Amino acid sequence: MSLPLSIAVFFTIWWTVLFAVLPFGVRSLHEEGGGSPGSDPAAPVNPRLGVKALWTTLVTCVVFGLVWLAAEYYTL
Repeated sequence: MSLPLSIAVFFTIWWTVLFAVLPFGVRSLHEEGGGSPGSDPAAPVNPRLGVKALWTTLVTCVVFGLVWLAAEYYTL
């Protein structure tokens, strides 16, 4: 697998995993009973995006490793 293709595949997997990880552990203002007048009750209280980006990167590395192994050793 060439370097540009590897980067494109990693980037695609990273975004897919990010959208799967984003909803984990999110609490809305409505669920917390807070918020100021005029704020959206569905807005997240503490989205913890840094932790989610780290988990996304770790999971993506594992998935990309499996994809790379499959592409490297199981091509026809």
